[in-house]
Amino acid sequence: MLNVFSLVSGRLVQEEIADPATLALAHPVWVDLEAPTAAEKGWISGRFGLTIPSDAVDDDLEESARFYEEDNGELHIRSDFLIEGDGVPGAKPSRNVRVAFILQQNVLFSIHAEDLPVFRLLRLRARRTPALIEDAKDVLLKLFDADAEYSADALEGIYDSLEAVSARVLRHEVDDATAGEVLTAIAREEDLNGRIRRNVMDTRRALSFMMRSRRLNAEQFEEARQILRDIDSLDSHTAFLFDKINFLMDATVGFININQNKIIKIFSVASVALLPPTLIASVYGMNFKHMPELDWSFGYPFALLLMLASVATPYIYFRRKGWLR
Repeated sequence: MLNVFSLVSGRLVQEEIADPATLALAHPVWVDLEAPTAAEKGWISGRFGLTIPSDAVDDDLEESARFYEEDNGELHIRSDFLIEGDGVPGAKPSRNVRVAFILQQNVLFSIHAEDLPVFRLLRLRARRTPALIEDAKDVLLKLFDADAEYSADALEGIYDSLEAVSARVLRHEVDDATAGEVLTAIAREEDLNGRIRRNVMDTRRALSFMMRSRRLNAEQFEEARQILRDIDSLDSHTAFLFDKINFLMDATVGFININQNKIIKIFSVASVALLPPTLIASVYGMNFKHMPELDWSFGYPFALLLMLASVATPYIYFRRKGWLR
């Protein structure tokens, strides 16, 4: 899908391009390519003279190939953007999507494999707020700003989810089924928290590269510094969430160990309680020539009562000690 965005009265106006003739008449400030076809890449090459690399959105690029400037002045930036999952079984999980940016002659080209919430947020704001964007560099900065805000919203969602998990772990008895659900929820939030941290780190690197490129004016440079400060404030939140996740993980695993110890305790008590009657039964089961029960008709009933008494004695002792609670 190929969309171009032009500035009209200080607002971004979106137009979906279906043929090269329409593209030739456009004067965009931002060209967005979502999963572009070979034909759409050819239209871009014919209209702007830009060749989009085949590995533009590959995840295995070397670090040196993610931020660089061509001899002709093209600025290339590869950055990851977060998509938060729904947390519903069967739905797509949280993930980072690679986006390739190319800044050429005051036109920003963005290439990505799927639609991103940050892009939708910027399009909505740019349509409603006049004078929000003045050139292509403003588009890129606003995207990074929206990305930092989206990451902050995702962190707030993690806070809310962990509060619900804490209520289940710390205020209720945790059985094995509950522990399994809690561990699943904790693992999901830990994965999202890690992706947020990676995402803000990548955004910080992209902003630092833009500031070093000396392409930004004074106002844009200050805006980039403000975004970096916002990103720095998110680091402490991600670190706190990692600590909280580890605490809840340890607490849940501790409850699982307690439940397992209860089962082991039952077997331990049972084995100790059954040891004396087993010994008595083994003694009375020996076929000696002279046995007391041969001359005593109550020998076997006495043996059975002795076995029951041997079971009851350790049971009463364990119960008084509180080991059966």
